[in-house]
Amino acid sequence: MRIGLLGTGPWARAAYAPALAGHGSLDFVGVWGRRPEAAAALAGEFGVRAYDDVDALFDAVDAVAVALPPVVQADLAVRAAAAGRHLLLDKPLALDAAEGRAVVEAAERARVASVVFFTTRFQREPEAWIGEQAAVTGWFTARAHWLGSLFAGAGPAVDSPWRREKGALWDVGPHALSVLLPVLGDVRRVAAAVHGSADTVHLVLDHTGGASSTVTLSLTAPPAAAGADVELRGEAGVTLLPRGTEGAVPALTRAADALLTAVRTGRPHPCDAAFALRVTEILAEAETLLGKDVG
Repeated sequence: MRIGLLGTGPWARAAYAPALAGHGSLDFVGVWGRRPEAAAALAGEFGVRAYDDVDALFDAVDAVAVALPPVVQADLAVRAAAAGRHLLLDKPLALDAAEGRAVVEAAERARVASVVFFTTRFQREPEAWIGEQAAVTGWFTARAHWLGSLFAGAGPAVDSPWRREKGALWDVGPHALSVLLPVLGDVRRVAAAVHGSADTVHLVLDHTGGASSTVTLSLTAPPAAAGADVELRGEAGVTLLPRGTEGAVPALTRAADALLTAVRTGRPHPCDAAFALRVTEILAEAETLLGKDVG
């Protein structure tokens, strides 16, 4: 399957381009970016063509991978789907439920497959654990901490306008929800959402499976406190999400495998655009509640 890459930033260079170039069942065709000189540099590094016109790239491929900010991703994903191209997208799908819904509807109209790269869902050990816990009944409660210290120094995250504006809720919130939802069920309601220090937020979620969960998210945690953990408690006892031992490239390779499988079988992957839309809707509900939080 021929695939093109939209995006030329650090995430595209560190994860997407290596994963696409190294995949045995993909033909990495080319790169498009908002800065032509960056697209030319990245394309040259991987021996593919740089495209100045995104529609020309769409014409040359069967699928696109998108490594762009969510404020840009949704519109381009709609255009790619309308051109009949399958979608390998990143999280969050969009920063607005309506934009996310437009991606889902465009993919459904065009009957193209989609996979959204929720990193933890494609890491071998966490993926297996999530599947095992989803088969267990009687969960009572869960807690998730997704704490980063991205704003503690210099680097791409510090210079990311959308992360600066939206903070941890939208950057690491999708990771936490991608683990909790397949185990505890959909979120019936965001029961509470309050601000912590800096960009830190605390959520209380009511799940369709009958359990509740608490989620703490931050990009401004002290470096010594950074990390991600999920704990489940229920009739089966207590269990913790295992650490993933692989980096982003192997996980993204498996996401590409999932897209190929969805294209071949016609069966949607659990982390498709529709799932990512649901994550977006939950985050938007939490954001509304946070807007009412005065303390």
